[in-house]
Order: sequence, then C-alpha cells, then structure tokens
Amino acid sequence: MLAEDRARAIVELVRTDGFQAIDTLALQFGVTPQTIRRDVNLLCDRGLLRRRHGGVELPPEGENLAYPARQVLNIDAKRRIAQLVAREVPEGASLFCGIGTTPEQCALALADHSGLRVMTNNLNAALALSRNASCEITVAGGRLRNLDRDVVAGDAHGFFSRFAVDIGIYGVGGVSDDGTLLDFSTDEVTMRSELAQHCRQRFLVLDHSKFGRGATVRGGHVAEASIVFTDRPVPAAIAQLLHDARVRLVFWSDDVSNASTSQTRRG
Repeated sequence: MLAEDRARAIVELVRTDGFQAIDTLALQFGVTPQTIRRDVNLLCDRGLLRRRHGGVELPPEGENLAYPARQVLNIDAKRRIAQLVAREVPEGASLFCGIGTTPEQCALALADHSGLRVMTNNLNAALALSRNASCEITVAGGRLRNLDRDVVAGDAHGFFSRFAVDIGIYGVGGVSDDGTLLDFSTDEVTMRSELAQHCRQRFLVLDHSKFGRGATVRGGHVAEASIVFTDRPVPAAIAQLLHDARVRLVFWSDDVSNASTSQTRRG
C-alpha cells in the first residue's frame, strides 16, 4: 500500500473505530511502528488526527479541521459529488458557490462549463473557475480567512442578497439526526442562510461523514434543499425526511454512476 493510501486508511479507521494504538496500526497495515509514526506525524501536522499517549484519535468534537486537512479528507467522495453536481448545472447558468472543500470541488468540476455567472465568497472556487475565460465571477468583499481563503464576516454579510440566481451550491459542517444543519461559527451560518434564500434551486453538497457530525452553531434544515448530493445512501431517518419534503436525493453508485430518490420540490 502506498503511503498516501495508508494515511487515508488510518484516518478512516480512526473516524470509524476511535483511538488507535501505534502498534495496532503497524500490525493492521503490515509495516513497522516507525513507519506508522511517520504517517501519524504527518496526519497530525495536517490537523486530521490528534496525538494521544501511544496512539492517535480524532480532534475534539465541535472543532473544525484546518482547511488544508479538509481538502484531502474524503477527497474521492467529494470529487464524485462534484461530478454529480456538474451534470445538473446547465451551460450559461447563474450560480452562488459557498465556502468549503466540497463546493470547491464542484467549482473544479464546473470549470469547463461555458458562460457561467458565479457569485462566491470562496476564493478557492473563484480561482478554479477563473481558468475559464467565459465564466463571469463576482467575489464578496471583506476580511479574508487566510487558511480557508474565504470571506464570511463583516462586509460580506448581505453579499448574496444583492443577487437572484438559478442555483446555489453550498456545504455544511454537519447534519444532526433530526436534519438540522450545523456549522462552526455564526458567520458561516449567516452566509449560508443568505445564499440559500436568494437562489431558485438549492444544491446541498456533503459527503457521508457529515451525517451525525457535531458542530456548535445551528442554522437551516436538510429538507430546505432542492437537491441533496452525497456519495453514499444517507441514514434512514434523513432519507425519510427528504422523502416527506419531496427533496430529491442524488448519491453515487458505481453501477449506474448515480442514483436518485424522491422528487425535486418546487423552488
């Protein structure tokens, strides 16, 4: 197994089963404890894991990972979601693109679409789309969050309310069991809520790890989306909420490229 693949597998194992001892990981992957320590040191430096005596665990609940760490976490899932989104966005559409790594991947997948008009507070998304000369991009002003490369505070508030667009693409920090959307700051929730209020279709994009994940600030509900895009079938309770609200669910399937359930709700 390549070092990069092993590192991703270690993160998934810790996310699934909790604390992992160095010696246990060495046996699991058939390498020396020294090799695992190098892997773990890199993952901890990226903010994906946290050292604990004799092993590693996840960072504290309610604390978001650093953006560079989130860019590599579940990257294959995020790219698949982005492919599904790109199929639903027509040429020449007007778009909002929110903050986060999954919307960034959606922007990369949309970079070859012609004639898009995009309003965003996500500089990573703006840079991805700027490779296309036919794409018109408007960026929110205000103070930049340096590592995240986004603008969520102060002058950025009210940015999305100045426009009316076809589609809004947005992610979320987590989804509680009752479908409530969660994020890590009030500014993030404010910007996401404004985005969702001023687009005709709302595309919520999130990988499977967001379901049941804790975050500190409540705002919005999964059933307020027009379409929910994810990489796997969602928990049964969430699927029922979406079905009852007639929200379309689109998730990745290796057999047929994608599958969907329910109906798209108007608006």
